[in-house]
Amino acid sequence: MTITEWENHSVVLSKSFGGVGLVKHFAVIGDPIAHSLSPVMHNAGYKALNLAADYQKFQVSPEDLGEAVLGLKALGFSGWNVTVPHKETILPFLDELTEEAVRAGAVNTVKVDKGRLIGHNTDGSGFVRSLQEHMELDERQQIVILGAGGAAKGIAMALAPFQAQLCIMNRTPERGAELVGKVLEWGGQAHQEEWGRGAWLAQADCVIQTTSIGLKKEEYPFSLEGIRPGALVVDIIFNPWETPFLQEAKALGCKIVNGIDMLLYQGVNAWEFWLEDKAPVESMRKALYQALTG
Repeated sequence: MTITEWENHSVVLSKSFGGVGLVKHFAVIGDPIAHSLSPVMHNAGYKALNLAADYQKFQVSPEDLGEAVLGLKALGFSGWNVTVPHKETILPFLDELTEEAVRAGAVNTVKVDKGRLIGHNTDGSGFVRSLQEHMELDERQQIVILGAGGAAKGIAMALAPFQAQLCIMNRTPERGAELVGKVLEWGGQAHQEEWGRGAWLAQADCVIQTTSIGLKKEEYPFSLEGIRPGALVVDIIFNPWETPFLQEAKALGCKIVNGIDMLLYQGVNAWEFWLEDKAPVESMRKALYQALTG
């Protein structure tokens, strides 16, 4: 989107925001972006607290990212979320990064503070917050992470400070080894094992599936047979609500969790970063669940 297009869009924004009556403007940018549920939960939160704020979503192509950042700032947005494919490429356009953003090497939340653009990352902390609803995190926990892509990286780096024993498994061993090295560099505990079934199944307290396998309801490349009954099994996919991976885990006696609360809490943490106040978690959760399940 060009600067001219942003300027023209400001008229639409003025109408949708109700003109001067609304004082806080937020958004999410990405490509594609039509599927995003972030406006659903944030706007539900504003309504619950009767806040003068609005949350939009904008499709921004990679080549227009710099202009979009300038446009959002010029239009007076207080902050915005960033989703694929911009989480790393937005870094050069920001003035400052929080420790979470530095550790993750990516930004999913930007705050405008006295004209400065502060990059933050709530993906990992959002996942941790959702995970803590189901288990304690400390050095006793054996946590297996399946995958070593961007989502796995954010999760692993957020878990590192808790000293949990992380086992990284990836179809491409080199990427898995790279993630292990990064966790160790930041003082966490991690090692790598070969992709597939193994002794880890009987030892894991928690298994986290971070790949895109299951988005089309396809079967997982290997079975979870042999997993310890009662283990917590998480799939960061939330649509479908239960992937074949989670369905098998449930049949084997595991407690299962999909990725909806990760989405919820990354949004909650972004809200609290922007507004420096507690977010209405249950109102945001209810809106998300209704949007997904009808």
